[in-house]
Parts: sequence; C-alpha cells; structure tokens
Amino acid sequence: MIGAPMLVLNFADWLSLFSHFLLISLMAVGGAVTTAPEMNRYLVEQQHWLSDTQFSSSIAIAQAAPGPNILFVAVLGWNIGINTGGVAAALLGVFLTMTGLLLPSTILSYLAASWGHKNRDMRAVRAFKQGMAPIVISLLCATGWILASAQNNSAKDWPLWLLTAIVSVIIWRTKIHVLWMLAAGGILGWYGLV
Repeated sequence: MIGAPMLVLNFADWLSLFSHFLLISLMAVGGAVTTAPEMNRYLVEQQHWLSDTQFSSSIAIAQAAPGPNILFVAVLGWNIGINTGGVAAALLGVFLTMTGLLLPSTILSYLAASWGHKNRDMRAVRAFKQGMAPIVISLLCATGWILASAQNNSAKDWPLWLLTAIVSVIIWRTKIHVLWMLAAGGILGWYGLV
C-alpha cells in the first residue's frame, strides 16, 4: 500500500514478527480479529512497519473479500513485505504471519476440544465455556474501537456512531438477521448516505 516509507527488515525482524504472531495466536479467543488491537500496537505503534491507515485498510480489504475473516492477517503480512520493497518479501510476510497465527492456536484448539469433549459434563468445563463469552465480546469491542479511532473524525462521524448503536440494538432485540443489516448498510453506502 502507498504511504509508508521503505522498510529494511533483517532476519531478526522477520523472526520477531513470526514469534510475536505465535504468541498472539494464543490470545485469539473468538477469532483472529479479536487480536487486532495487539497487532496494531505491535505493527503500527511499536515497530512502525505499517501506518494506521494501512492497518485499517488491510482489515477492511480482507473483510470485504469472500473467505475467512483471518485473511486480514495475510494482508497485514503482505503489506509489511511490500513495504520492504518486493513480492518475495510480501510472500514471506504472508507465510510468517499466517503460520505464526495458525499453528499454536490450531494445535491448542484441537487438544482443548478433545479434552473438553471427553470431560463436557464437568462443572469446570461448563463454567469455562460460559466465562469465555464476555471475554470474546470485550475483545471484539476493542477491535472495533481501534478500527473506528484510526480515522480520528469522531466529532464529524457522530451519525455513523448513532447508526452503529441503532443497528446494534436492532440486532440484539429483534430476530432480523445480521446479513439484512449488512445489506442495508451496503445500499446506504452505495448511495453515499453513510
């Protein structure tokens, strides 16, 4: 993406990227998008490998594309590599970020699900499952906040915040499917109303 200065990453930087995504993977309760605030802190604020705009655009592009939500991690890795100046580096970035994020969580999920299924009647297992819901919701809210605050136009965008609150209440209190809300948002956006 345009806007970031040319980066020079050495072996230690690539290893650090991979290691950080290995660790982030273990926090991905509720999906990879719940770790976006930590990714933003590391990639944008700490390492300066991506700009805020690149980070937000990476998530938006991946979410707009068909396929799994985790595609944004590949787009982040791609953009880090492209910022270093080459397609080979971009492919390396995709490989390191995706492998780093998928490997530990896949292994841990498999082992935990197997154990949880065998012990599903235990009180502790049931309590753990119920206790994870607020954590996942909080992580998703933090992700939304990071993405929304990247534009720095909160005072100007109050109608969007109001619309978000209204749609949230509609989804929460009615049986209208979320896809209808997404379609309505797409139509309003098409006509430039939001």
